[in-house]
Amino acid sequence: MDGFVVMGQRALELAFMASLPPILAALAAGLVSGVLQSITQVQDATLSSVPRLLAAMAALVLSGPWAGSQLQRLLVEVLTSLPEVGS
Repeated sequence: MDGFVVMGQRALELAFMASLPPILAALAAGLVSGVLQSITQVQDATLSSVPRLLAAMAALVLSGPWAGSQLQRLLVEVLTSLPEVGS
């Protein structure tokens, strides 16, 4: 039972770490676009959402290989330790 808890904890940690790059990129892009909108006094919804979307997509492209390799490593670890945990 303890092995299941450890595997679940590691999976949650990986999900958290893999989601950080796009979230932080969208946060930074939203902050920059918000400051620029307040400076120029242009209030348009697309000017705030498009940069956030592009930043999140760029972060996913850049961090995707790392997240995929970490997911593969975790999957191999889970599958190899499954017989030990199940008994």
